[in-house]
Amino acid sequence: MTPSKTPAETLEIAGHEVRVTSPDRVVFPQAALTKLDIVRYYVAVADGALRGAGGRPMVLKRFVKGIDEEAFFQKRVPEKHPDFIDTATLHYARGTSAEETVVRDAAGLAWVANLGCLDLNPHPVRAEDLDHPDELRVDLDPMPGVEWAQIVDVAMIAREVLDDHGLVGWPKTSGSRGLHILVRIAPEWDFAAVRLAAETLAREVENRAPGLATARWWKEERGESVFVDFNQNAKDRTVASAYSIRPLPDARVSTPLAWDEVRARRPEEFTVATVLERFAAIGDPHRGIDEAAGRLDGLLRLADELGPAEKPPTASDGTGRRASTMPLIEVARTKTKPEALEALETWKTTHERPAAMLHPADVMIDGMRGSSSLWYRVRVNLQHVPEAERPPQEPLLADYDPPHGPSTQR
Repeated sequence: MTPSKTPAETLEIAGHEVRVTSPDRVVFPQAALTKLDIVRYYVAVADGALRGAGGRPMVLKRFVKGIDEEAFFQKRVPEKHPDFIDTATLHYARGTSAEETVVRDAAGLAWVANLGCLDLNPHPVRAEDLDHPDELRVDLDPMPGVEWAQIVDVAMIAREVLDDHGLVGWPKTSGSRGLHILVRIAPEWDFAAVRLAAETLAREVENRAPGLATARWWKEERGESVFVDFNQNAKDRTVASAYSIRPLPDARVSTPLAWDEVRARRPEEFTVATVLERFAAIGDPHRGIDEAAGRLDGLLRLADELGPAEKPPTASDGTGRRASTMPLIEVARTKTKPEALEALETWKTTHERPAAMLHPADVMIDGMRGSSSLWYRVRVNLQHVPEAERPPQEPLLADYDPPHGPSTQR
């Protein structure tokens, strides 16, 4: 964001006054969008955005230094927050807890946008019942080399599996390369059961579309397929909700679609500018989602039929950690993605012949989410390099030590 000394502007929204600081600060230079533009966008699409994020505790993902710098994740609601912001205290698997932000109207959306939140990251529970999700989330995450047509094919199969088990899926672009399918469910099952249902769905999609889709959690085992990411349903996980602006130069938006649009449209079509026009013209394609809540009984019966998912082998060193079945080497750990890409290029220059043999999915730059920030891990899968020509594990080209303890793959 460019520096600005423009005085704050106060807007009246949903009967509340919302103060927008540095309203002329440019957030998206390419799209010529200011901070005030972002606030007004969320007010304009509030009916749809609240359908996805309203009434749910959310993690505040704040881009206080602009889209070219990593965001930081703020679980706890700021101590000084207006009275139209609700809160809910979540208890995490690690034994910690946090009083998180809950927005319920357009003023709340404007307030979090003023904090630098571009995308909205709500939990799949309502503030009134934090133990029983009312949403199952299907995240179709394409590996490198996968085209949009393959993602759509997998989405259609996922829709069939949902339909076969009495559930209705509502598709939206992720705002990046993938697709999300949202499934409203009766809030009668805990997180473990919802995650099991999601994993079962992923396994069934893989069974029906071998080679196109995968339910394999470990990235190096997926190949050039679409990963049906069931772990987004684990407790403590959040995803960008409908109408979220993503931190890409074109100000792309995670956009709800009708099913007959999925094959014809492309993620890059949906930006702040085009979504404002679309929303004004047709409203929210997901307007019926809350009336379509289903039950997980069918998927949980299928889980019993399929039996436990195959577990990876453990290491032989007595640690109990997973042992990869692939010849992996780690190249670097970096604070930012540009540093990760630079380290990868340095490795490729040093090892030109093996690098030329790699397939797109053999290069893995993993965003690792810590307690408050992201860092990046660069790995290479040498499965397509003859064993005699495989470079050994070498000292890391960069070895960033992330703060705040352990991280999980994003």
